[in-house]
Amino acid sequence: MNRFRELQTFAAVVQTGSLAAAARQLEVSPATVMRTLASLEARLNNRLLIRGPRGVELSPAGEQFAQSCRYILEQTEVAERSAAGVHACPGGKLTVSLPLLMEHQILTPIAVAYLAAYPDVYLATQAGEGVPKLLEEGIDVALVVGQLPSSSEFALPLGVVRPMVCAAPDYLARWGRPATPDALKHHRTVLTTSPGYEAHWRFTCDGTPRLVKPVPTLTCTTQGAAIKAATLGLGLIRCMNYEAHDELQRGLLEPVLQDVAGPALPVQLIYRHGRRAEARVRSFIDFATPRLRAHPAFSA
Repeated sequence: MNRFRELQTFAAVVQTGSLAAAARQLEVSPATVMRTLASLEARLNNRLLIRGPRGVELSPAGEQFAQSCRYILEQTEVAERSAAGVHACPGGKLTVSLPLLMEHQILTPIAVAYLAAYPDVYLATQAGEGVPKLLEEGIDVALVVGQLPSSSEFALPLGVVRPMVCAAPDYLARWGRPATPDALKHHRTVLTTSPGYEAHWRFTCDGTPRLVKPVPTLTCTTQGAAIKAATLGLGLIRCMNYEAHDELQRGLLEPVLQDVAGPALPVQLIYRHGRRAEARVRSFIDFATPRLRAHPAFSA
């Protein structure tokens, strides 16, 4: 049995979480996947996968082998693409992951300028929360807010962003500016129910974390809709400064409680392979990094 095929099959099972899904991804039968895994485990004389009614899980030996397997497959792909010349000229699909609302507020003008400079690149963006798994999710580059877990990816610091509470000038003129988090109980608020947004608002008062649960006047399924409602004077909203950067710059929203809104969070650009990355990745990193670092939203 081809050893490289064994690694590919094992990696597909780890990525998809089941033998059947791996078979569909590899376009082979489940029986072929089972035989390939059995051959791999027999050759290594170790059990890599634990099969159960809910799919498969990695054994302790499988966890360690999965990391080595991913590295081997990555390096093989790099070598093949290098030999094919894909490192010489930027081209092909570039997938960029970033937090919700950062695409609209920050990245789009930079992306348009990049595509004008590199017309052979096709850019695909995907927004989400948390730190994505680049290899498993097929992502080339990711903008990440917050501290990074230890990983093998390369990271470039871009600046910092801050949480804030803000409202429209008309609302503040009618209801006044809250002086402390406790004053929020006398105010109207707009909340977001989408994943990643908490019902409690976090503050830092004299170095001590403080949680306040406002009673909403309106709840929205997206942060974009909540920000729009706040600009119309409905109430206070809590957001990251980059999520409402344009509204803040245009004076549609004004920050309040800035001294206790919370600490700044780092923003980083992560990718794989470093300077050995493909031309489309390297060109985007070189093009976007100085522009992102110069963006006022990242110098909060």
